[in-house]
Amino acid sequence: MDRIIIKDLKIFAYHGVLPEEKKNGQDFFVSCALGLDLRPAGISDRLEDSVSYADIAYLIKKVMEEDSYDLIERCAERIAEEILLFDERIQSAEVTIRKPHAPIGLPLDAPSVTVERARHEVYIALGSNIGDSRALIEEAVRKLDSYRDIKVEIVSELIETEPYGVTDQPKFLNGALKATTLKTPFELLDTLHEIEKEAGRERKQHWGPRTLDMDILFYDDLIIEDEVLIIPHVDMANRDFVLKPMAEIAPYKVHPLCQKRVKDLLTELENR
Repeated sequence: MDRIIIKDLKIFAYHGVLPEEKKNGQDFFVSCALGLDLRPAGISDRLEDSVSYADIAYLIKKVMEEDSYDLIERCAERIAEEILLFDERIQSAEVTIRKPHAPIGLPLDAPSVTVERARHEVYIALGSNIGDSRALIEEAVRKLDSYRDIKVEIVSELIETEPYGVTDQPKFLNGALKATTLKTPFELLDTLHEIEKEAGRERKQHWGPRTLDMDILFYDDLIIEDEVLIIPHVDMANRDFVLKPMAEIAPYKVHPLCQKRVKDLLTELENR
């Protein structure tokens, strides 16, 4: 990926754990590397086809000056977040903050922190079989898209499906969506659980009826196996109510474990 680099932007600000740091302030030096595609600008020679490093510099200055934090880790996190939210073309941001006048009392050049953050492509399954399922799912999508660090890009059609696992319950309405997010997988999971709870979701029975169900299917090509989160979603290859909506919005998405496209997984399931 191409990069725009800003090196050692000097900013006087009031960050630090000690009271005198917040009272007197000190100089900080901020560097960043933005990952994006610069070919359009390289061909056109037009600023609108790139991201202005002057705009990014003033954005960094604003973040550093508008609040006072104990840790430069927090400053770096805020800067990376604001840079990624500034322009959708920026896919990653590496931010380094040096603090040359840190009150350590030992001879050294400057302590620093570096964080690297990026946009992530996620696919989420949607389901409901209690109440006004369509309205519940549509409201959940709106809530998800309302977060600053989540952007819903594509939503599948909602389809009626037979219940899976526990069959003695009403039919489901199911769908899937594609989004980009700055959240980690576990932060995204917490967000989905919050939206489910607001919709009245109660976790009483495994595979039982529910007002709203939102599951992470894919997060980039990440593979996670944890007590509370498994990605790619477990057993999705056997669930047509997952594969059909996914085949509508991302037929060529490759499952990182079995190395098969979603459309091929659906075909295999239908041919069993």
